[in-house]
Amino acid sequence: MAIKFPIYMDNNATTQVDPEVFEAMKHWFMEKYGNASSKDHSFGWEAEAVVELSRNQIGTLINAGGSEIIFTGGATESINLVHFGIAESYQNRGKKIITSAIEHSAVIDSLKELEKKGFELISLNVDSEGLIDIDELKELADKNTLLVSIMTANNEIGIINDIAAIGSFCKEKNIFFHTDATQAVGKIPFDAKALNADLVSFSGHKFYGPKGIGVLYINKDRRIKLHPRLFGGGQENGLRSGTLNVPAIAGIGKAAEICMTKMKDESVRIEYLRNKLLNGIVEKLDGVKVNGSLEKRLSNNLNLCFSYVKAENLILKMRDVAISTGAACTSASLKPNHVLKALGLRPDEIKNSIRFGLGRFTSEEEVDYVINRIIVTVNELRSYSPEYILSNKITIN
Repeated sequence: MAIKFPIYMDNNATTQVDPEVFEAMKHWFMEKYGNASSKDHSFGWEAEAVVELSRNQIGTLINAGGSEIIFTGGATESINLVHFGIAESYQNRGKKIITSAIEHSAVIDSLKELEKKGFELISLNVDSEGLIDIDELKELADKNTLLVSIMTANNEIGIINDIAAIGSFCKEKNIFFHTDATQAVGKIPFDAKALNADLVSFSGHKFYGPKGIGVLYINKDRRIKLHPRLFGGGQENGLRSGTLNVPAIAGIGKAAEICMTKMKDESVRIEYLRNKLLNGIVEKLDGVKVNGSLEKRLSNNLNLCFSYVKAENLILKMRDVAISTGAACTSASLKPNHVLKALGLRPDEIKNSIRFGLGRFTSEEEVDYVINRIIVTVNELRSYSPEYILSNKITIN
């Protein structure tokens, strides 16, 4: 099989739209382009019908009812709607919010804004594998705790939290529980009801759907009333006014439907490729460390620290392979990666770390190529490193 360059290995940043998803979307761009809020003709009725179909497709994927699905512009908007909506609607119940040190910037930054408004923000530490201590959460939560907001799976190191235990505790204590499931939905089984999640946020473009469309799940059994952030036509139960993006909604629904049939086998195949990538690299290179737990981890994620090799130099040398130092949303920042810092990595280890994200369209031939490319490039860069030369007592002729 011929390899197409550059090879894409950044599927935790975004994924290719599945061809079936694209085909499902085209119809709503070119033929049936009605406004889902138009009630007087077939164009509007058909658009509304596909929106409701998509709600049900997504609901099936996460074990929710279609009426519990709200469409947004992306996970970031969903997260902000949760945080500010809960804070404004229920602040009389308490002012303490608990999160973790390795959340996505959309969670961290929105909660910091609430902290400026008088809310108490507590960030749970993680261990060297990136996992939170449930007992610490239980110790810190009290009658003033309004919300717990902790991600299901991490975008940098792929670790999977024990969301079921967190959800069970929050339900017992009557604390609102939100989870950012952006990296989890479509990759691992996710049952919103069984996890006792009150609010769940995620985006279509992380599981082979289009960009610019997100989901907010609101558990109807909890009768949660969020204060809206957008006002106007009253769409999405008054929570998110504005004309619905029907083609993108059709696309995310189709992407969810595909995940229902492919996810189990796909996860096994991707994990095989991920492990092949890891083993192929560590068999030929010393000084390579996996960041985060390898057992409690998404099958598609691998975050590696290469001693004596700066990640930015490795990326510059490998323009034929798309890899990254971490989250696309914070790549412009000069601050050290907060997730790797929370794991206890030294500054040099953080600078030497690379994220690989495999996906549905990653081939074994591509993995073989990347293994060899990494080995050659790391050895070349280390040959220029005075620290590596001294530590290995290499003689230069």
